[in-house]
Amino acid sequence: MGEFIYLDNAATTKTAPEAVEAMLPYFTDFYGNPSSIYFLGASARKAVAEMRELIASTLGAKSNEIYFTGGGSESDNWALVAAAEAYGEKGKHIITSAVEHHAVLHTCQYLEKRGYEVTYVGVDENGILKMEELRAAIRPDTILISVMFANNEIGTIQPIKEIGALAKERGILFHTDAVQAYAHLPIQVDEMNIDMLSASGHKFHGPKGTGFLYIRTGVKIRSFLHGGQQERGRRAGTENVPGIIGLGEAARLAFSHMDERSRKETELRDYLIERIGKEVPYCRLNGDAGQRLSNNVNFSFRFIEGESLLISLDRKGICASSGSACTSGSLDPSHVLLAIGLPHEIAHGSLRLTVSWENTLEEMDRTVEAIKEIVERLRNMSPLYEDFKKQA
Repeated sequence: MGEFIYLDNAATTKTAPEAVEAMLPYFTDFYGNPSSIYFLGASARKAVAEMRELIASTLGAKSNEIYFTGGGSESDNWALVAAAEAYGEKGKHIITSAVEHHAVLHTCQYLEKRGYEVTYVGVDENGILKMEELRAAIRPDTILISVMFANNEIGTIQPIKEIGALAKERGILFHTDAVQAYAHLPIQVDEMNIDMLSASGHKFHGPKGTGFLYIRTGVKIRSFLHGGQQERGRRAGTENVPGIIGLGEAARLAFSHMDERSRKETELRDYLIERIGKEVPYCRLNGDAGQRLSNNVNFSFRFIEGESLLISLDRKGICASSGSACTSGSLDPSHVLLAIGLPHEIAHGSLRLTVSWENTLEEMDRTVEAIKEIVERLRNMSPLYEDFKKQA
């Protein structure tokens, strides 16, 4: 593959070489089943325990509150379905936001078909949850609030500490999908009153197919996978030992360099936002300008289709997206952009660029120049743009 610019780190990240190196011995040398009693199994079991302790330390949690999973979607499904089942006798009302990842939204729809009622709280024009609407939505039979830590499309960071305090005050479980936030932002589960938290390894330079669910001690939650006694009887299946090692090593790297990486990403992010905002007419920055992930840039461009923009960028060797990678096959506009008030025709012209600390300013310049050229070309082909110019 020739030289390219990768700006889709919200979809997935390159696995860190250190994580790959750490994983390799557990494929070939220490390949025992952690449930086995002989030394190969014991070696694997010890390594998994060390990674569990490491992950717990990044959250201010206890090691026995960390459950390894196959990724963020599994963790979200587990948190919502198992909590709903466990607390169903207390009530059948769940609250979430209108801008959640589909791993949460589709799970809520699944629960609605099984007799649960879900309230979808709105957000403001920047994607921040409307706290008064959340307070008004709480009922005596509300058993769970699930709000993502930071949005995967527009990068807006939610007031998680305030939501957690409200949930605790009302005696309601609080789950947060922290797939985009974990290892990018400091998170302390006790300080933020988080009862359950989902994360995914491939979002912070770990391997795909790895993740974890934090479950606070005392939370009554049922098993999601049934079979063996792995993960203290709550998640059956032989542990993915190499994946867990890679997940832990990636977390160790991310947290040891978080401030440095965040500064670099913020510099690149702000540079992109400033240049695109000034040099491309009829565009709109989506998401909150201040409460925003350090790596996220999301613009809507009037009079063009985002898909055409992406294809043209790809031809220039620039990898980007129009929103969540999990909905790339959909022709519908982003539910997140519609929730913040964008009309369909503008939401269709969106572009998400998510940088990494490994990107350079020179790459940002090349990207901006490419966007300017492509947007101008696409607009010159647009009858809507022609009509707009005639009316201007």
